[in-house]
Amino acid sequence: MSLRFYNTLTRKKEDFIPIDSKEIKMYSCGPTVYNYPHIGNYRAYIFADILKRVLLYEGFNVKQIMNITDIDDKTILNSQKEGKTLKEFTEFFTEEFFKDLKSLNLLEPSKFTKATDYIDQMVNIIKKLLEKNLAYKSTDNSIYFDIKKFKNYGKLSHLVLEKQKDNASGRIKTDEYEKDNIQDFALWKAWDKKDGDVFWKTDLGKGRPGWHIECSAMSMTNLGEQIDIHTGGVDNIFPHHENEIAQSEGATGKQFVKYWMHNEWVLVDQKKMSKSYNNFYILKDIKDKGISPISYRFWLLMANYRTRINFVWEALEGSDIALKRLYGLYIDLGNDIGKISKEYQQKFKEYIEDDLDTPRALSLLWDLVKDANLSPADKKATILDFDKVLGLDFENVKKEIIPEEIIKLSEEREEVRKNKDFKKSDELRNKINSLGYEIKDSSEGPKISKI
Repeated sequence: MSLRFYNTLTRKKEDFIPIDSKEIKMYSCGPTVYNYPHIGNYRAYIFADILKRVLLYEGFNVKQIMNITDIDDKTILNSQKEGKTLKEFTEFFTEEFFKDLKSLNLLEPSKFTKATDYIDQMVNIIKKLLEKNLAYKSTDNSIYFDIKKFKNYGKLSHLVLEKQKDNASGRIKTDEYEKDNIQDFALWKAWDKKDGDVFWKTDLGKGRPGWHIECSAMSMTNLGEQIDIHTGGVDNIFPHHENEIAQSEGATGKQFVKYWMHNEWVLVDQKKMSKSYNNFYILKDIKDKGISPISYRFWLLMANYRTRINFVWEALEGSDIALKRLYGLYIDLGNDIGKISKEYQQKFKEYIEDDLDTPRALSLLWDLVKDANLSPADKKATILDFDKVLGLDFENVKKEIIPEEIIKLSEEREEVRKNKDFKKSDELRNKINSLGYEIKDSSEGPKISKI
């Protein structure tokens, strides 16, 4: 079976045929670093990571670029509120983002690109669009893309251009706008006092770039005018990715992206998780509950990336328990690593090649662990092979060494429980908890684990 991905552009699954078989060019929309990303945002990065891992597993070389948006309305406004320079403000959240990526076991992109490093490239693209009469300067000296001049506008989002509202001149003051508001968009924003000391003096005048032009410049500079895959969340389809297509293809006359791939939302109470709704959680909230970020990754992989999922703590806690059980079963397989089961590997490839079907891949992982006909060493080798794609970090799972003090407290508790001194038993359980361990009673005796 060949690789098949769902292409947002055509609204169907397609065989993946790269532009150049020697190297896949992939661009992933990264964070706007004005705050901590919420866990819904991280679905996009985990999805892109799984996609990249699948491509590597299939033997491709992958050049992946992920942008860091460090200049837009939100970064300027929030840096001013905190009394910090734009660079000082955005660098803090960029470093926090990098830490989170490591805790989620994401492979690093080939390169992270900061928007502020690509102003000259943005200016050059805008100049081309002006020369081709696809852009115009408004009365406030900002420069807008004229979407009526681009005949295929709306081909990604399937929006009807006839519903366009009045031209943008003097009206668009924010980078984002309502989903039904089809309108010309800002390529270059003339400076005004709200920007403070954030501006560049260029051939276009004193100002700063619009949000959409940033990704076109970073993508084309590092990957060329045509790329294989562009990823992001469904909320990026319009206006951001639609506008990327218009300005990129308008400037080059070539198809910008062959395969557009988007992940669905993470919901809370059946509503989109969003900072504007104040119904979001960040990765720290998960860690503060004693849950590993890898367990969140595991939970996400239980659903297809194109399926909306509703976040509840009970479900994540269940995933954390299930992953710990998998880790325990993996440890019990011993130290020897045998041969990869070709039968299981073939089934695994079949699932992941079908538009990254991680739910079936995880189900197969459980089947593998329980298979009595496979040797422990071969199971271990096959699990590690699967994990090249799943990224659940089995390679670094180690048997926990329980401190002697905790073992003695557990034995003391077991003794008082036998004597039915439940008050003393609870006191000892609380003491064990205070030392960072929990104890669970089972038919086989007490089980100790780190909280």
